[in-house]
Amino acid sequence: MDRPERFAFLLVPEFTHIAFSCAIEPLRIANLIAGKTLYEWVLASKEGGSATASNGIVTLVDCTFRDLPACDRVFALSGIHVHKHVDAELLNTMRRERARGAKLGALCSAAYLLAKAGMLEGMRAAIHWDFHDGFMEDFPGVNLVSSVFVADEAITTASGGTATADLMLHLIEETHGADLAIAVADQMVYNAVREGSAEQRVSLQSRHGMRNPHLVKAIQIMTDCIERPKSPSFIAEEIGISARQLERLFGRHLNCSPKKYLMDLRLQRARNLLVQTDQSVTEVALACGFESPGHFARVYRTKFGITPTAQQAKLS
Repeated sequence: MDRPERFAFLLVPEFTHIAFSCAIEPLRIANLIAGKTLYEWVLASKEGGSATASNGIVTLVDCTFRDLPACDRVFALSGIHVHKHVDAELLNTMRRERARGAKLGALCSAAYLLAKAGMLEGMRAAIHWDFHDGFMEDFPGVNLVSSVFVADEAITTASGGTATADLMLHLIEETHGADLAIAVADQMVYNAVREGSAEQRVSLQSRHGMRNPHLVKAIQIMTDCIERPKSPSFIAEEIGISARQLERLFGRHLNCSPKKYLMDLRLQRARNLLVQTDQSVTEVALACGFESPGHFARVYRTKFGITPTAQQAKLS
């Protein structure tokens, strides 16, 4: 490409500032190292003028969504409370830019916005891990992955945070070669550049310092069966140890019983669904393996100090 490549970032209210910085800075540094303008960028918000990040920082923008000039790549960028910020004008802008030949993308939680419009159906997509539970419930037709980014689909997605820098370095390498991408990473003092297939979260083994394969397998089974929880004795039998051995493993490594660990997993999933989706309390209870909404409400309040209904009301 003889001319600079132009990126547009559509800033949704409460967008994540770290993802924004990790998107812009690699492009700026690439220009600096190359000694010429390889990249240009345009910032847009719905009303124009400015956009406010989730940390309260106000960023001046160049234009409204409607007045966005022609760009090579257009990224939507959002953050917390994304389900409150589904906006027809933003989605119309994305569709219009795709028709004009731009490559589309979504950063941090913005994959939710594009999925809501049906634009990710049948595709692989990445979104910040904190939104996985609600996303999978709402958009079963999207192949959600736990990778840091997906760059080989019609719509590029990155999970936010420093994963955005990984994506930008990938795009720089794709267009201008590995040497420039490495030089940019060096300037960022970023020596842990990840491929798109890298996992977003630290592995269970690394997080808890665990090397016991039975414990890792047991936790994976619990995570996979939240909607229809399996008893600790069933899990122990499935991984080939006794129920007493399983109790000892959880006590030694996690300082809790298998039953409590599984309940905490279910309640955390329930909290994510209450915060991230419009599902009713009853629907959330069923999705997390609680047959009785009353029982669900009692254990939820014990865990979080608030009822599920009050939890939803706080966000409305």
